Amino acid sequence: MTQPTSQVPVRPDVLPNTLIDCARDLNQHAADRPAITLITPDNTRTITFGSFFDQAARYARAMEKAGVKPHDLVVLVLQHGEDVLYGFWGAMLLGAVPSIMPFLTPKLDPDHYYESVRALVELSEIKAVITYSDMQPSLEKHLDGIPTLAAILNVTDLEPEGQLFDYLDRAPSKPADTAFLQHSSGSTGLQKGVMLSHGAVLNQIAAYSESIRLSPDDVVVSWLPLYHDMGLIAGFIMPVVQGLHLVLMSPFHWIRDPKILLQVIDEYDGTLCWLPNFAYNFLATRVRKSALDGLDLSSLRAVINCSEPVRHDSHLTFAERYVPFNLDTNTLHTCYAMAENTFAVTQSTLDAPPTVDIIDRDTIMEQRIARPSTSANGPTVAMVSCGRPIPDTRVRVVDDQRNDLPERHVGEIALQSTCMLSGYYHREEATQNALSDGWYFTGDLGYMAAGELYITGRKKDLIIVGGKNIYPQDIENIMNSVPGVHPGRTVAFGVLNESLGTEDIAVIAEIDTNDPDEQARITREIRTRIAQATDTMAHFVHLVGPKWLLKTSSGKIARAANRQKFLTEVLGKS
Repeated sequence: MTQPTSQVPVRPDVLPNTLIDCARDLNQHAADRPAITLITPDNTRTITFGSFFDQAARYARAMEKAGVKPHDLVVLVLQHGEDVLYGFWGAMLLGAVPSIMPFLTPKLDPDHYYESVRALVELSEIKAVITYSDMQPSLEKHLDGIPTLAAILNVTDLEPEGQLFDYLDRAPSKPADTAFLQHSSGSTGLQKGVMLSHGAVLNQIAAYSESIRLSPDDVVVSWLPLYHDMGLIAGFIMPVVQGLHLVLMSPFHWIRDPKILLQVIDEYDGTLCWLPNFAYNFLATRVRKSALDGLDLSSLRAVINCSEPVRHDSHLTFAERYVPFNLDTNTLHTCYAMAENTFAVTQSTLDAPPTVDIIDRDTIMEQRIARPSTSANGPTVAMVSCGRPIPDTRVRVVDDQRNDLPERHVGEIALQSTCMLSGYYHREEATQNALSDGWYFTGDLGYMAAGELYITGRKKDLIIVGGKNIYPQDIENIMNSVPGVHPGRTVAFGVLNESLGTEDIAVIAEIDTNDPDEQARITREIRTRIAQATDTMAHFVHLVGPKWLLKTSSGKIARAANRQKFLTEVLGKS
């Protein structure tokens, strides 16, 4: 396997005006080149750029015949596959605004799911819904009576041909027009719709391409969900716009068979891959050694950790497992990203591994200062840098009054860029709370050191116990290592102790056993390990069985929703 032959960034001197301009250029100059290779459990199919946009035109034509016009919103209730890819671009060809809804899975309650779809369609005044014929009756039932909804289309009724050149020539969109909506995740489905203009998306792609030195020879491999920013931008929009080969599989396929990602990287000489932090541990522990015979990961030039707090031990675990299979540890990189900035805010430099900042644990907990550790024996925390701001993006760290904080002081992260959201769709109050004087206030906590950004957690999730700042993800990581607890099925949060005027730590952990003695052992060990690591006590330790914990639409544990469920169902508080 070979590394890319060119390291010249794919960043043009003059940006195209809209994503449709990009489609027109690709259709003219790269129609026969492979755009997307779809890997499914049953088969593999490679689609050229020309074929991809031809198929997208079928969806544009169906939407237009159903009454959808430029600037109308279209929601896609489709599985991770060809239909959702074509439908997304088809809406943009028409000048409409697409948004992808997480698809119904066997683990979700159908009534709750359809209620979430209805809430989204009503709130956003969706003009059309695209789905499958077997889901159409249920959607028609649950969406009945919404006056703005003009049509529920199913993919089996689409006409066999579209009119691609007509749509490319029309190009009704302008740079300032909303290209699509990204939605933040929530335990009850899709929440705030992030409006992203064509210009903002293209600015992001240009700046981020420069940061990661995107090359025409790059091959992107992804299993990430398309309804969140990392999967949508890094794992779909950016590769397509830049004319790269994208090799795509569904998250459900990957979860069931994680080795498929590694095999695809090997087979297609994958060079770039983005992963949330949990995936590093998942791949290190869930793939049998016998399944890795002959595996070669030498083609990779960047595996980028994004969307969750980055943990140094996860990188070490992943590297230990895959260095024998030609993984270069220098390819393990980091990124801080969010839908409100289209995607990336910062990126670690590809010239060296991300900086690991060893800081004093007590100082950051008690004073909110990330002081480098000077003690050989004192408690420390290893913080991994998320890199420096990408081009045309500025980052600040501010206090509760939104005043700038000194270096290494923990505060809220604020950003300003050329690729920010226009606002939250139909959420004026949320827009006003988040945007001020051209800055977006993220609600994330972190600090700057030597020009690099370190993420410590979410502002709203911080637990303050007796003046100490406790980050729930640290406690959750502790619980994940307790024997008998399902890793990744834990949650920690604060519960107000009114008599003491502070918060108590509450934790929930999913287990399998009904044995009282084993449950007592797990509880004791959770309390002991938390006390050892944080010098604080977990006041509430609640052990639960499968399916008790609530998750977001992206599959993450929903901390706020589980806190409310605990207060209501366990403590009996409203």
